[in-house]
Amino acid sequence: MDLTNRDVREITMSKKPNKEKLLDKVKDEKLVKSKILTLPILIIGFLVIVFGAYMFYTMTHMHVTSKTETSTVKTSSGSEKASSSTKKYVAGKDYKITYNNTDLIDKSTITKALDANGLNDINDLMDTSEDGGDMAKVEVYYNKDKNLLVERLFKNGYSGNQDSARVVYDISQGKIPDNGADTDSHYLDLPLVYTWEKLTK
Repeated sequence: MDLTNRDVREITMSKKPNKEKLLDKVKDEKLVKSKILTLPILIIGFLVIVFGAYMFYTMTHMHVTSKTETSTVKTSSGSEKASSSTKKYVAGKDYKITYNNTDLIDKSTITKALDANGLNDINDLMDTSEDGGDMAKVEVYYNKDKNLLVERLFKNGYSGNQDSARVVYDISQGKIPDNGADTDSHYLDLPLVYTWEKLTK
């Protein structure tokens, strides 16, 4: 079969457009495939962001909740010790505080000594439970020569002038002395500088 130049030209010309069509078709298929692959990636990315935001919210909320629970536990344990967390004791009605001889010693020194022994916690002093202070009265005497404060503690039900316990606070050391000091003689003939007294029965 003889092929003329014209036939060859027609064959080659007809093949060229077919190749271009095929290339265009392949390119279109690649675009479609890449779009199809991009869609799941976008969906997964969106889900990861939503899930991450949810986890962040949950963890933050749990942290706030645990903080609240912790503070609630602390408050409730404190309230157990103080018999009632809502109970507010009022000075002049439930108890009375009197400072004497303020020219001898300042109130801040007395307060520091009372804090060191937990005798500034009104709730604890008023608490009559087993864990509470169960106090009726606290007296503090000042020994200027030895730079000591002698705290006499009177529990509910005390009789006469008989204290239930005595604590010595060394002002120069800022603490209760390690040896405990001789508490029997330290308060005799000393000036009374502070009194806390329970008024309610």
